Amino acid sequence: MPDSNGRPDAAPGAKQGKGGAAVSGTFTEARTDERRFRVYTFAVLGLGLITAFAVGSWLPFHGSAKLWWIGPVLALAFLLAEQLGINVDVRSGISWTISFTEIPLVIGFFVAPFEVVLAAHLVAGIGTLLARKVAGRVLYNAGAFLLEITGAFAVAGLVKQAVGGGETMPWVAALAGTLTAPLVSTLLALAAVRVLRRRMRVSTAIRLTGRILVVGFVNASVGLSGYLVIANTPQAWPLVLAVFLGLTALYWAYSDLLREQRDMEALSDVSLMVARSGQQAAARPASRADELVGGVDVREWATIAERIKDQLAAGRVVLRLRLEAKDTMRVVVAGDELPPVDPGADDPLQRLPGAHVRHFRITEANPDVRAALLNRGAQEALVVPLRSANQLLGVVEAHDRLSRWRGFGKYDVQLLGTMASHLATSLDNRRLLATLRHDAYHDPLTGHLNRPGFQQVAKEPLRDFANAVVLRIDLDVFSTVSDALGYSWADRMVIAAGRRIRDALGPDVPLARLEGASFAALLVGCTPENAHAAAEHLRTQLSAPYPVDRLSVEANAMIGYATTSAEDGDAVDVDGLLQRADVAVRATRGGEEVRGYVPSMGQIFLRRFQMVTQFRQSLEDGHVTVHYQPKITLPNRQVQGVEALVRWVHPEFGRLGPDEFVPAIEAAGLIGVLTSFVLEASLKRVRKWLDEGLRISAAVNLSVRNLADEDFPAKVQRELERYDVPPELLTFELTESGVMSDPQKALPILRELHSLGIVLAVDDFGTGYSSLAYLRQLPVDQVKIDKSFVLGMGTDLGDLAVVRSIVELGHSLGLTVVAEGVEEDVARDQLEAMGCDVAQGYLISRPLPEDRLEAWLQARTARSPGRHSETVLTLLT
Repeated sequence: MPDSNGRPDAAPGAKQGKGGAAVSGTFTEARTDERRFRVYTFAVLGLGLITAFAVGSWLPFHGSAKLWWIGPVLALAFLLAEQLGINVDVRSGISWTISFTEIPLVIGFFVAPFEVVLAAHLVAGIGTLLARKVAGRVLYNAGAFLLEITGAFAVAGLVKQAVGGGETMPWVAALAGTLTAPLVSTLLALAAVRVLRRRMRVSTAIRLTGRILVVGFVNASVGLSGYLVIANTPQAWPLVLAVFLGLTALYWAYSDLLREQRDMEALSDVSLMVARSGQQAAARPASRADELVGGVDVREWATIAERIKDQLAAGRVVLRLRLEAKDTMRVVVAGDELPPVDPGADDPLQRLPGAHVRHFRITEANPDVRAALLNRGAQEALVVPLRSANQLLGVVEAHDRLSRWRGFGKYDVQLLGTMASHLATSLDNRRLLATLRHDAYHDPLTGHLNRPGFQQVAKEPLRDFANAVVLRIDLDVFSTVSDALGYSWADRMVIAAGRRIRDALGPDVPLARLEGASFAALLVGCTPENAHAAAEHLRTQLSAPYPVDRLSVEANAMIGYATTSAEDGDAVDVDGLLQRADVAVRATRGGEEVRGYVPSMGQIFLRRFQMVTQFRQSLEDGHVTVHYQPKITLPNRQVQGVEALVRWVHPEFGRLGPDEFVPAIEAAGLIGVLTSFVLEASLKRVRKWLDEGLRISAAVNLSVRNLADEDFPAKVQRELERYDVPPELLTFELTESGVMSDPQKALPILRELHSLGIVLAVDDFGTGYSSLAYLRQLPVDQVKIDKSFVLGMGTDLGDLAVVRSIVELGHSLGLTVVAEGVEEDVARDQLEAMGCDVAQGYLISRPLPEDRLEAWLQARTARSPGRHSETVLTLLT
């Protein structure tokens, strides 16, 4: 019968008898299942009435005065046999009942006619159901009772006629009839299972039927033997009673054995399910942000909850699970749906201490627990908390046992406690997995995704959306703040920037911190036009001043973006979009802080990449060479030295200028290789001149990375000794900006080089912002005036004044002054009039390869003896 909520009764019905099958269960299926069972019930009841009438008409009725007391005694015997029944669970809602009703039935064949036995059985069976408040299936069970007894007497009558027993009932006929009753009960129960669309394997049904027939045979044999013994020897009734009690004890032990076997199977199943679920969760690649964080997936636990419900034969099993104390409980329900009532945080069943199982009955519980059970629509419940150390990970609840009329027992409590310990361990492992996955895919400083996390999260949107945009955001003051105030304040600035990006883009946009003060974001369903507007808005938000340590730091944000609708039309994955966005942000120059990727940008960086990767091979193949530009003294115009300048003729890109490839080589960390190559070539050239009696020096440019190498002076000394070149014939030129970028590292290296006797020159002098303050501290011998001032001194009085000031400053500090970029006679004459020491430029010669330099020296200079034994080369006018 449906209850007030429209659901079937928790225990809609049961048939227990003759050691046969019992059907009970919650019919939570659709109403069509209930209608199907109602039709089946009327069919069973109708067939039972028809067969009872037919068998009653066929079998003779022999009435006597004894039947007035034999009938009630048989009814009492049937009732007692029902009460002593032992239930063995088969599946949720289905149980096999080992009862002793075969004993009074087999005796009934000898002491009473069909009608009396049928009435006694009906009274006992229906009375038992009503006493147990199982009124929903009385009609079905009444029909089953009728079919069992009529089938038993029909078979017994046929066997009696076959063996020719006369008026007396043969024991063979009584035994055959008694075995028919549990067989009929089993077939009806299996048909009911089919009608209700419950699951049961054919092998299980066959095994269950076999067990029922075996138990029925034993019960019938004991009853038959006891009756025959007492009928012939009334004084032997104590022996018969002892046999009956022993049989009862044996059945109880067998029931416990089967129960333990099924509990072990269920425990093994749950353990395997939990382990398999954990392995799948660990192996499954995450594709969304919530999967990267980790959490309780309801789908994974539904099968586990169903298996627990099946083993406990509960009307409902509820799993309330979470991985962290701050998370909300995820609810998994197997069986009856929960009433739509929120238990709330103060629910007493969710605030139980410890980790052991509690058994609550609504008739025995305190008011708070009783209210909680009523809110769940349950009469009794087993509740066990799931804990990891002192943290509550969840709660397991089992409501209203179905197949045992007395409710949950001690075995259920033990089994649920063991299962709960497995679930708690699994949740704890899952919590550890979620922590590891979160740490692997999130930035520890900002809490946003990191690069691997961004790559995982972006895969699915890029596959599902036609238009997607990846933004790359760079803040250009991170290193400045960290150098000035320390990394902790720079980290605070990064955190603040991450918050601004999150506020500007919204909570659902995948956002990652890549490194330093660089972020990436994914916009889905965004056109290139909208992407540029969004990037401009975001740059405005990020460029607002940042309060750092009572200071207001101005930060400029540069944003590059790449879209999936690139001009080439090819499908691009997240790595490709990140790379394109990075190329775009590197292309932001000259006040254009927002750039979208175009294919030409990629060609520039691809060219740079090829230059870096092919540089070493080009050195070995001779594509990289050293050219030399002569320098002459003023005013006598003698060749004082040469500047070594590197040139690269690439087999694919052609002639490459130093301004193009040297920065790329320096950024790739290969500047040491290039410096060693130029130094070795220059010292070889100087050595040849020395062999010819010429003292011509060579100048080699140094990088700031050379000045950071503590072993560099030792390497230079080894090369000087190798080629036997006096150190004063080697000049190192370095930019003042390179020295001033980190003077604490550069100055010790420079002093060590200067102590070796090597000439040091400051190149591009006059363009730095702090050279005048540090010039007195630098161990330099020369200053080279930047060519931009020399080229403009003929037409710009300001440049002329700067050149004159540098010449005077250099001389006042005892330094040699070199002017580069001399291209006109006027400039040379002005420099000579100012007292400049050395001139270099196109007026004298362009940079020349070694063979052409020799030809130039032969054609443009005259040889004469010097003050010492060396030969002097003088430039011809």
